[in-house]
Amino acid sequence: MPNDHKSPKILVFSTDKISDPGIDQAGLRKIHYSPSVYVINMPCSSGIKPRWILRAFEKGFDGVFIAADGHECSYSASCPDRTNDIIIASQKLMTEKNISPKRIRMAALCSVCAEPFVSHMENFSKILAELEE
Repeated sequence: MPNDHKSPKILVFSTDKISDPGIDQAGLRKIHYSPSVYVINMPCSSGIKPRWILRAFEKGFDGVFIAADGHECSYSASCPDRTNDIIIASQKLMTEKNISPKRIRMAALCSVCAEPFVSHMENFSKILAELEE
C-alpha cells in the first residue's frame, strides 16, 4: 500500500566540531530520523548566509534547521548573537518572498546530542507538515 504522507524535506546546517558529532551519533546508534533530512557541515553557524537559506527553499526544501554552536563556539564569542541575527535577517527575506518564517528553526546542539537532534527533526517535521495542510 503506497504511503501518501510525504516527509518534509529539511536542510540542516551543522557545525563540524560541535553539532555534527551529535548528528553523526544518531546515525551510528541507529536512532531513526527521516531520510528526507539533509545535513551540510560547516565550521561555524555564524558563517551561514541568509541567501543560502533562501536558496534551499528555491531548491525545494520545506524547512531549514540551524544546529547552532551556541556558547561552545571556538571561532567567535559572539557566535550566538551573530547566528541569531542571521535567523532574523533570513526570516525578513523569507517574509518578503511569501515563505513562512516558521520554516526556519535553530537550536544549539552539542557533540553528544543525538536524541535531542532526532527530537528536533521530529518536531520540526510535524510543524512543516501542518503548514502544508
